[in-house]
Amino acid sequence: MSKNLTTRAEDYSKWYNELVVKADLAENSGVRGCMVIKPYGYAIWEKMQSELDRMFKETGHQNAYFPLFIPKSYFSKEASHVDGFAKECAVVTHYRLKTGEDGKSIEVDPEAKLEEELIVRPTSETIIWDTYRKWIQSYRDLPILVNQWANVVRWEMRTRLFLRTAEFLWQEGHTAHATEREAIAEAEQMMNVYADFAENFMAIPVVKGVKTANERFAGAVETYCIEALMQDGKALQAGTSHFLGQNFAKAFDVKFVNKEGKQDFVWATSWGVSTRLMGALVMTHSDDNGLVLPPNLAPIQVVIVPIHKNDEQLESISNQVNELVKELRKLGISAKYDDRDTQRPGFKFAEYELKGVPVRLAIGPKDLENGTYEVARRDTLSKETVSKEGIAVYIQNLLEEIQENLFTKALNYRDTHITEVNSFEEFKEVLENKGGFVSAHWDGTTETEEKIKELTKATIRCIALDRVEEAGTCVYTGAPSKGRVLFAKAY
Repeated sequence: MSKNLTTRAEDYSKWYNELVVKADLAENSGVRGCMVIKPYGYAIWEKMQSELDRMFKETGHQNAYFPLFIPKSYFSKEASHVDGFAKECAVVTHYRLKTGEDGKSIEVDPEAKLEEELIVRPTSETIIWDTYRKWIQSYRDLPILVNQWANVVRWEMRTRLFLRTAEFLWQEGHTAHATEREAIAEAEQMMNVYADFAENFMAIPVVKGVKTANERFAGAVETYCIEALMQDGKALQAGTSHFLGQNFAKAFDVKFVNKEGKQDFVWATSWGVSTRLMGALVMTHSDDNGLVLPPNLAPIQVVIVPIHKNDEQLESISNQVNELVKELRKLGISAKYDDRDTQRPGFKFAEYELKGVPVRLAIGPKDLENGTYEVARRDTLSKETVSKEGIAVYIQNLLEEIQENLFTKALNYRDTHITEVNSFEEFKEVLENKGGFVSAHWDGTTETEEKIKELTKATIRCIALDRVEEAGTCVYTGAPSKGRVLFAKAY
């Protein structure tokens, strides 16, 4: 199997695009800006969904579903929200087609114009808060802890598979609370859930922080985020959790009678991650040979390839391997025995290397005779001969080691690419020649933030929650600063 992948050093962007397609994760569709997620790619997304869904439910959340179409008038109720999404909205104006005068073509029926246009869901705050108004009357109805798994549409002009598409899959949590304190605790909790998932399942270290006012979600009082660093030194926002204050409750008149018998507006949060995580997974760990998947999210954790010259040898190998597959599955390990006779072993090795399967076993007549397997690790590309005795537990331990190794490798890269700078010349030099997060003092103004972005294309990724409060001078203006923030070029 020929991979012919562009190397990361040669063209990182081209490498990423080729890898996503060649590893059978996704491809462009006939609809501009939209993708087809292929079965192997969707299997990874399903594992992400499964783990996140479990984590949401363990923190008391329930799943629901709300309409794809949102009346245009809903968006005008929260001014900053509509400003944030207006340029990305897809709008439904008619509800019927008709055959053209030539009897062959199809055209929009001008008589079927909607009385009110419908927005194809870019996010669901408006439709959900209109619904919550009917659900909430008293403090006894609170909190509402709801999540939905859905697709959304944001009309992007420049798209890239998984990272930025006109339609993408995601989850969006929307919660309602009786007090400000409860809502802030919820927003912080969900940021921590996302960080836990990113680090323990995706093996991606993240920085937890808050966005600047300029980078906040439209309509939020505070946006909490997790920021990750890709191998090319660019940052990627991996998840956000928003404290919405009472903005949406006031916009949609969602009031409740509190314990003191007085009416008050509800406090709100929203939070979400999307198929953008697939892009993060590819870009954090993969190499010039293909995907490298952390075992905790790999659809196939172990693949076993037989090497044989005749059917008799294959039968003997299969008898042994089938027992091993049963053992592995009892340990909760997803194993595949690839005994296809349509492809040679070398082709299979290359295919599973490209697809990032964490562990590959090979077994031939000599291995059968010696009671051994050849074990290959995808993360280090190393091989060793291992006895078949106790190999199931050996593989279980090896998968844990690979998971830990991938995280450690990514953490080392991230930590060596956080650079403190104290002058704007140093800022630009690090950004251009080293990349990564640039830790610099900022004077706290939107004007400075926007000017730095204009000059360098770097944005403030977050104000880290664990930053040290220290007096300093802004890297650009020289004005007083309360502490350092993290800048980076980003996806």
